[in-house]
Amino acid sequence: MTRERDFAGYGEHPPDARWPAGARIAVNLNLNFEGGGERNVADGDACSEGMLNDIGMPCYAGLRSPLSESVFEYGSRVGVWRVLDVLRQYRLKVSVLGVVTALTRAPDVLRAVRRDGHELVCHGYRWLDYQTMPLEEERSHVEAAVDFMLKVSGGTPFGWMTGRPGINTRSLIAATGHVLYDRDELNDELPYWTAVGGRPHLVVPYSYETNDNRFNENSGFSVARHFSEYMIDAFDRLYAEGIHRPAILSIGLHDRLIGRPARIRGLVDFLDYASKKPGVWFCTGADIAHHWAAAFPPPGREAPRR
Repeated sequence: MTRERDFAGYGEHPPDARWPAGARIAVNLNLNFEGGGERNVADGDACSEGMLNDIGMPCYAGLRSPLSESVFEYGSRVGVWRVLDVLRQYRLKVSVLGVVTALTRAPDVLRAVRRDGHELVCHGYRWLDYQTMPLEEERSHVEAAVDFMLKVSGGTPFGWMTGRPGINTRSLIAATGHVLYDRDELNDELPYWTAVGGRPHLVVPYSYETNDNRFNENSGFSVARHFSEYMIDAFDRLYAEGIHRPAILSIGLHDRLIGRPARIRGLVDFLDYASKKPGVWFCTGADIAHHWAAAFPPPGREAPRR
């Protein structure tokens, strides 16, 4: 058991994040790329994918699900290109959370992500629930994912976001010595240091709430304006608070969800709104990690100069 629960965090007086150029808010967009990494009997899994497949298809034990498979294929065939086009229009660099097996099956997408200068974050070797996976099997997945990422990154450290981590995940990825930070926490709006194996490890929290995954829920977003209104409401509150407590607005996107023609306007409308405000830092997870390590080194390291 490698996760100690912390109910206090930064408490009533969080640190002044001191975002670059005095920004009041850090907006971090994350594009999930998962198609081809999801559960599939053809890939040796026990059942088809029943999570976030956009059409409510259940998991079928021992059977392939052509409709579920085709939804994930839509992401790499159409949706991702629509989202990348929008990001180019706004000249934004985002964190692309790429599942390794998805990236290997879509080399054109990988090339476009690298060409456009987006941050590539490891979203695990497969898009699976690692909570129930045996330790040694998960270790082999981590090793395979790290090998791939090191080839792509040229050996530089990279971010990690499992999505459905197990209790051993953080210790496995930290032990590789190649992970700059991870996103496998939903418990804060600022980065924080934790200890893994006696060494400092940086967490940059993620969000399943400011996330287009809510298009997939009966009680969530029905039309594009629901997404934009919700993101703008979150932005406005954090922007107002940013005068005295700057934080991160982490927004999760999926090519097969927000990349639909009836939904993409939600992203466009949000970007139109937020990009016109002064004091907004649009940034990647790596941007945040490097800033935090410089401004707030882990305990025992030299304090930043003021």
